[in-house]
Amino acid sequence: MAIEGLEITHEGNAAHGEYRATVPGSDAVGRLTWKARGEARIADHTLVPPEIGGQGVAAALVDALVRDAREDGFKIVPQCSYVEAQFRRHPEWADLLAPTPS
Repeated sequence: MAIEGLEITHEGNAAHGEYRATVPGSDAVGRLTWKARGEARIADHTLVPPEIGGQGVAAALVDALVRDAREDGFKIVPQCSYVEAQFRRHPEWADLLAPTPS
């Protein structure tokens, strides 16, 4: 479900960053945070306030991370349970998973 007017921005540096989602008519901000590990980004938290929840905001945040991974060439470690669930739902993203030590 796409939210009309949803805006995703990204702030960060080489060590860590955050994707932010804003929805027209609300001051609430959804966030997906990450930290760097080598050539990968560990997606560690996805938070969407209840007032903008249930509208696909979290999925849009993960989509932005995946899009950037494809464009910028980094891998993803889905430490956050929501990001991990999205990767299970999207097997076509498997090439973006960072190898995990066994």
